[in-house]
Amino acid sequence: MTQTVEPFRAIALSRIAHELKSQGRSIIHMEFGQPSTGAPPAAIAAAHQVLDSDGMGYWESAPLKARIARLYKDRHGLEIAPERLFLTCGASPALVLALSSRFRPGARIAMARPGYVAYRNTVRALHMVPVEIDCGPEEHFQLTAAALEALEPAPDGVIIASPANPTGSIIPSDEVEAIVEVCRRRGVAIISDEIYHGLVYAGSAPSLLEFEPDATVINSFSKYWSMAGWRLGWILVPDHLIETVRALIGNLFLTPPSLAQHAGLAAMDSDDVLQGHIADYAANRALMLEALPQMGLQSIAPPDGAFYIWADIGHLTNDSLAFCEKLLRDTGVATAPGVDFDPVNGHRFMRFSFAVSTAEVREALERIGPWFAAQHGDPDRT
Repeated sequence: MTQTVEPFRAIALSRIAHELKSQGRSIIHMEFGQPSTGAPPAAIAAAHQVLDSDGMGYWESAPLKARIARLYKDRHGLEIAPERLFLTCGASPALVLALSSRFRPGARIAMARPGYVAYRNTVRALHMVPVEIDCGPEEHFQLTAAALEALEPAPDGVIIASPANPTGSIIPSDEVEAIVEVCRRRGVAIISDEIYHGLVYAGSAPSLLEFEPDATVINSFSKYWSMAGWRLGWILVPDHLIETVRALIGNLFLTPPSLAQHAGLAAMDSDDVLQGHIADYAANRALMLEALPQMGLQSIAPPDGAFYIWADIGHLTNDSLAFCEKLLRDTGVATAPGVDFDPVNGHRFMRFSFAVSTAEVREALERIGPWFAAQHGDPDRT
């Protein structure tokens, strides 16, 4: 029997944005976590060379897997065998593999709410049960060991994301350690989504593998490496799941594009370019954190990492989807409705992505400032 999977409503708003653009409207896309910078020049150059010299085919790059393993050594001091790494078409198939290799239908998977929309929907699509834990400002919108301890019965698994989408919040290392202790004692398997690692502005973001070698980790070239359209990611699994994942990936997904693998290897040694992107994101973050409270958005999640602002708009609306659509049609600034990330409380939240250029952030703030001022004075607002 098929499971009901809710739509990703930001995609519908993005369609409206593109329709408006086709009509000649100026649109600023802040609805998706998609860097506007594109792949590093070295990655583009490598792709051109490969297109001229390689017929390509089904392939899993051993050099790329070895380079990713070295990343864990350089970033986290971890020795990772390349055999534990499998390349995927972005983080989405990696999430499917992580869940399918570790759990059976009916398994209960805990996750933070608010959280990435695809967590609960992928869990449901695989005939598992999402167990969403309400995480508010008191918890910095993140999972805690106490919340996992309080779940009865204990879930079969938990998805952890730090930095998180949609909030950008990071779980402190001592809390990660406490979460791991609870999970070990209660037999809860951990999936760690580390797609925003490298994008940190306050504190640090350790890998879950530093605390729990048995965790399954997923990551992608879409965010830090600015290669969303190349569809390249990976899953890192413990030894006892290697053969299971190999069988699943061979039947369900085969390999990611050969071209993307060549480009990804070149991108991994483009730190100067990538650190420049982070400097731009940090500037964008500072601009928004200064401007949005002046527009009346006083309650904002702590964007310690990633490139999102999660803002409470409950004083303006009880329908974040309609609110974001009105904002888009009136100003040309596309954003994401909070209901995507939190089906319970998200009707009074919205998410801004600041992964666009600094010039676009400035322009967006100029457009939405008067609009928000008008909403505060409008008794018939949404």
